[in-house]
Amino acid sequence: MTTKMREEIDEIPAAAARLLETQSAVIRDCADALKAASPNTVVTIARGSSDHAAHFLKYAIELQLGLPVASLGPSLASIYEAPLKLGHAAAFAVSQSGASPDIVAMARGARTGGATTISLVNTIGSPLAEAADFAIDIKAGPEIAVAATKSFVNSIVAGLAIIAEWGDDKKLQAAVASLPEHLDQALSLDWSTLLEPLRPAESLYMLGRGPSLAIAAEAALKCKETCELHAEAYSSAEVLHGPVSIVGRNFPVVAFTARDRAEASVAQTIAGLASGNAACFITSDQATGGEKLPFIATGHPITDALALIVPYYGFIESLSRARGFNPDKPVALKKVTETQ
Repeated sequence: MTTKMREEIDEIPAAAARLLETQSAVIRDCADALKAASPNTVVTIARGSSDHAAHFLKYAIELQLGLPVASLGPSLASIYEAPLKLGHAAAFAVSQSGASPDIVAMARGARTGGATTISLVNTIGSPLAEAADFAIDIKAGPEIAVAATKSFVNSIVAGLAIIAEWGDDKKLQAAVASLPEHLDQALSLDWSTLLEPLRPAESLYMLGRGPSLAIAAEAALKCKETCELHAEAYSSAEVLHGPVSIVGRNFPVVAFTARDRAEASVAQTIAGLASGNAACFITSDQATGGEKLPFIATGHPITDALALIVPYYGFIESLSRARGFNPDKPVALKKVTETQ
């Protein structure tokens, strides 16, 4: 059985290529406006998988541009009607549908408050697209499965393309241009070694650090959405401040790490957890404990982290079916969640 979720996962490389081919002009215009505005702060507006994409972009902006990034609670506008002073800020609003009232209200509030506002949406003509100074069509195409996959990846690809142009970052520009090829290679990676440890599990941790922490958060959400499996995402440093106490033999830990400065630290944490008989898995050749998961080295630490989600998506679709669920139609969820 081929699910819609699996089909959409397989479309990720083509969707990324389509985005980069068709949106280059508006991405350059957006980057030029950001250069001219020269914001000293960036804020993000999103929920769910889109918020994990925004979290990824937070790290990318902070690491590549040196600008602090904060997440705004959409209820500030939709419930509390609190005006914000954002005259020296840029705002990134991320939404697949562009239809959630609280996200739209917060984006409008950011623009009214003076921010240069960018929406990353899969639906041009949506209220969120119209609420922003610049709307980037992420070109993921129709996404029928409830759990977002290609729209999550393309939201990040669009954001990274803007960041690379904004900072005149040639290395990141080259890495983004190579992403369709690297994402295609990532599709063939086999993470089925996770299937038996996670099929009977009741809870687990997803670990990361830096951009890979956002990937861990997205991975944890997909466990809940498609498998009714409780998973929590933690920084590999933060997990040692208390949460580690419940890790044991029947409590799996999956660590996402890129080829970056945090890799050795994450590997060290996993080695410590594995020594206590925890079932640990990690995307690193530096690991001295736990089981190694295959990964694609993209040549850039930021895109390295993004590529990790592709084999995980393939795995989690398989795990959902193995646990007796339909990954296309989680019982308690719907495709567009319109929160107030």
